[in-house]
Amino acid sequence: MEVNPLSIILVKSDSKGDRLLFRYPYTLPQQLQTAVTPSRKTPYSLINTGDDILQHAPPSNICFDQLYGISDKDLATLFAVKAELCNQKFELKVNDVRFVSHPTLLRSDQGSDQKTSIQINVVFALHAQASHSVVKCYYELSKRIGIALIYEERRDSYFSREIKTMVAIMDENSALQEQEQPTGATGTGGTVGSGGGTGPAGTSAQSVVTSAAAAAAGIAVSVFDAILKNTTLAQFIKTIYHDLCTTGLLNVTMNQTVTLSFCLPQKAHQFHKKGVVVEPETIDRCLDSLKPYHGMLLLVDPSELFDCVPPSGANMLLQLIEVYNPLKSLQNMASDAELLIDYVYQIVGHLVYWAKATIIYPLCETNVYVIAPDAQLNIHSNLPDKFATKFPGMSLFEVISDFSLPTSIGHLTTPLQHPARQGRLAQMVLWMLQHHLLMQLHTYVQFVANLDGIDEDEQDGAVGGSSDRVLSSDGHLLYGSSAPSASSSQPLAVPLTGNRKHSLSDDRYSDSLSALLTTAASVTSNTRPSSASHRSNISHSSVGGLQTASSTDNDESIASIDEDDKLKRLLAAFPNPDRKAVARIPAASNPEDLALMVRLWKAGYFKGEHHLEEIMYFENLRRSQLLQLVDKFRDVLIIYETEDPAIASLYSEQPSS
Repeated sequence: MEVNPLSIILVKSDSKGDRLLFRYPYTLPQQLQTAVTPSRKTPYSLINTGDDILQHAPPSNICFDQLYGISDKDLATLFAVKAELCNQKFELKVNDVRFVSHPTLLRSDQGSDQKTSIQINVVFALHAQASHSVVKCYYELSKRIGIALIYEERRDSYFSREIKTMVAIMDENSALQEQEQPTGATGTGGTVGSGGGTGPAGTSAQSVVTSAAAAAAGIAVSVFDAILKNTTLAQFIKTIYHDLCTTGLLNVTMNQTVTLSFCLPQKAHQFHKKGVVVEPETIDRCLDSLKPYHGMLLLVDPSELFDCVPPSGANMLLQLIEVYNPLKSLQNMASDAELLIDYVYQIVGHLVYWAKATIIYPLCETNVYVIAPDAQLNIHSNLPDKFATKFPGMSLFEVISDFSLPTSIGHLTTPLQHPARQGRLAQMVLWMLQHHLLMQLHTYVQFVANLDGIDEDEQDGAVGGSSDRVLSSDGHLLYGSSAPSASSSQPLAVPLTGNRKHSLSDDRYSDSLSALLTTAASVTSNTRPSSASHRSNISHSSVGGLQTASSTDNDESIASIDEDDKLKRLLAAFPNPDRKAVARIPAASNPEDLALMVRLWKAGYFKGEHHLEEIMYFENLRRSQLLQLVDKFRDVLIIYETEDPAIASLYSEQPSS
């Protein structure tokens, strides 16, 4: 999809008539002039008139990425709209060209009693197949230019002065053309008349018409050249055209007063990843997914950031840049810069939109990276040379080969390495992230109940593993010690599974572990042992020891009953099939592990859409706690690694055609 404009046209309409004041570009390339001029191989060959429509393509007004085939008079007639069509979107399609603009009605004061209205129309000629978002961006730019012209006209009568200069140059060239017309007409008439009706004469007549059209084009070029040299508005339009075609970023000043800043994201983001069109809607979705634990990675030098920020936001941007560090999260940078997190979101979102920064997860040893599937590592890429210049003595292919399989930074470093070597590795990883050669993988957790081996007649209230539970004499369940400890070394299962969309539940499970584990009731020690009457020769101290032992047994029995009730209440949070699958896991007999499992399950973290870093942040947990929990409940919790969709959406769009 081509996003560059074909032409920028400035048209005015007032009481003196309609006029095309300026258009750019106005010079046709040499190859265009030779390509579009029909010629005969021999004087007697026929020119195909194109009467057979089925055998010919529809007419085109684009040649070598420029507007062609529509005269200035026709353009002025098309875009000199009525007052009723001003201050709203104007869109017109002619063959394979789409014209987009925002006509503006300007009322100027010519004196104490004279008030005139001028209709200004800054029109952008685009490819007809341009997407809706591209058309919307150019419409917004046309609207901003019109607003700037109105402001300068009211402040300094700027547009009126520029119109007078442009019209005067056009009138002067028209007068010169009229003076030369009689001589040109005599010569032309003689040439045509001498030709008779023969074939060569027809060729001569055609060449005369072609030369006349070329002469008219040459006159128009000379007129626009003079306008470009003598008016700042024409220079302003020229600068806009070249900036849009090269970088997609505008930072131009009108009349040395009004600064126009604009970004065409479909073009700007191609500077960092050629051939990929990033739509504004994609950027908005990414920014809507921003969380405090995310980080920011600058793609340009910090000195280049202030061109895209209005003066009102320069101070906050400076505060943020002073504390910028790719190892920090947005929340930490906001705290260090003494800014509200909402302000940091706005600044970061603006930099991302302008292709000055991208969103990452703060760099740390546990981050897992892999080579991006669309990394530009072909033989024609200049990235290896840039990498060698940035890091002398290092090879890009050698360094990036370490990430052929998902690898964490911690696996590439050892405690015995010098800190400078570790810092160099971090810098190389950041460089590869800036050039989109690496992508980060996050660990996601999915709850999948394993119902294999569950008997249909199994009681719903059963908890714990069937292999290590027995019934006591009073009928309640007792648990063995087969539950894995916190330092279990069982490997984590990493199956590949699908990813289901869902949203985080609002009703967080906020019951703490202390609320789930109530204190056992105190038991009095008035109970006497039943064998005391048969053993009268036992001393007082022995009787006291028996009483203490009996009291301890009763305490443990009551505590065991309370523990069973707590486990049953926790398991009741799961549906019946899932409850059975969880209940037979040995770790389900541990109230602490089961309470954490239920808490995260109720919060919706086990639906395959929240990675470990997000769970750690919002639930205030350590990575080791989560990994141990997943390991203990690995029969129903599976993990897989994939990229964060909020970040990956920026540079995973379809390539431009």
